[in-house]
Amino acid sequence: MEKYAFLFPGQGSQYPGMGKELADNFAVVRQTFEEADEALGSKLSRICFEGPESDLLLTENTQPALLATSTAFYRLIKSETGLQPFYFAGHSLGEYSALVAAGALGFADALRTVRARGCFMQDSVPVGTGAMAAILGVEPEVVAGVCAEAAQGEIVVPANFNCPGQVVISGHASAVNRVIELAKAHGIRKVLLLPVSVPSHCSLMAPAGEKLADVLDSISVLPLQVPVVSNVEAKPYSEAERVKELLVAQISSPVLWEASVREMVALGVTRVVEVGPGKVLSGLVKKIDKNLAVNNFDDLAGCKAFIGEVA
Repeated sequence: MEKYAFLFPGQGSQYPGMGKELADNFAVVRQTFEEADEALGSKLSRICFEGPESDLLLTENTQPALLATSTAFYRLIKSETGLQPFYFAGHSLGEYSALVAAGALGFADALRTVRARGCFMQDSVPVGTGAMAAILGVEPEVVAGVCAEAAQGEIVVPANFNCPGQVVISGHASAVNRVIELAKAHGIRKVLLLPVSVPSHCSLMAPAGEKLADVLDSISVLPLQVPVVSNVEAKPYSEAERVKELLVAQISSPVLWEASVREMVALGVTRVVEVGPGKVLSGLVKKIDKNLAVNNFDDLAGCKAFIGEVA
């Protein structure tokens, strides 16, 4: 018997048109987007379905847009297959989608929280002073060493441990640029500056974490119906009282994605389903463990294929 885990993507997976095809074909998807519009008092669905991309890329829109799309897709899977996974996990922002799916966070509460989270993150660091870059093909210890050498009193640290040979760094733009300059001397051949306006998952986000804690204090959290593997610890948990502390810690802590996937494999997971737009997580999973079966759930063809396969 297959042992499933459902994975929810984070920022970087969004694109104009996401969710539209499934909303046109399934009432549960359409109704979820309508619910999101009502919760936020905005036309979030229109930004998802039509763009423009410039609006979708605004962090305060990107985060609720991804949450709404992933939740709509999850509700569709549930209504069509009744499938109950053994674990949920989400990459960065995707952890909120995982917690909605697990029943810990109400959908409307989560939408309003991530919209605020996006604003808090943007406000924490003036535009242009923070940066992120992907470093490919070297061990995490090497990346950490180069970051320490490049810091010079500023912040630059590993922020996402995504898969073997892919570590994302985050911090002050000047320090990130020094890492890029030092890269060749340390045998690092490929460094890609990422098109982001916020240096996520480093201590520059601590002020955003404090504001986020105030927002989370005002919402209720229920016990998780399915364990969520947290970004911060790469371990599954089910206790409602841990949700807020882990979400606050997550905003300025590294995302332990590779360790999270390996933990799920160690716990017996044999198939993962990426529930949300794009195929970013599917690509990472294949690099972490090529024995894991992977499904995408992003368009009508993929949706029908998956539902047919499960049935």
